[in-house]
Amino acid sequence: MAELPTCAPQGVVIELTTDTPAAALRHFPGVHGFAAALASLGLTLPETGRARQTQAHLLAWRSPTETLCLASSAAALEELRAPLASAADGCLVELTGALHVFSLSGPRSHELLLRLGSGASIPLPGEARRSRMADVPVLAIRVSAGEVHLVLERTYSEHLRGWLEASLQDLR
Repeated sequence: MAELPTCAPQGVVIELTTDTPAAALRHFPGVHGFAAALASLGLTLPETGRARQTQAHLLAWRSPTETLCLASSAAALEELRAPLASAADGCLVELTGALHVFSLSGPRSHELLLRLGSGASIPLPGEARRSRMADVPVLAIRVSAGEVHLVLERTYSEHLRGWLEASLQDLR
């Protein structure tokens, strides 16, 4: 995990994670084999625009047919592979290494997020919102009140990092 330069008066802590075990859980709507396979593992697909955190998995809605899974470890992601492989109405698409996650916390993180996108792009606790921040596609996830995760394709990571650093300077 790499931390962006911040200072205490700014009231924002930003951490960048580049090696999060991740997968897209793609499924057909209205068919229940995929959901049943997840349920056998104690997991459920989040409702529209929602996110949920378990001890080993963060599941976030991306579209009616896709859920993003960020796992706490490669083993936690691997435990999903076999049960989901047997479901005829969905699949797990490995994304480890393809996504970067910026985690923002602190009392001024909301203000920083407003500088990157609109108020509509900032999720409430338990939500996942797709939007554009710093003019790139981002999935913003908030599972608790204190932290927001910005998930994006790694090719956009340096661009967003530059915007974050410039915006931190503006907060001084």
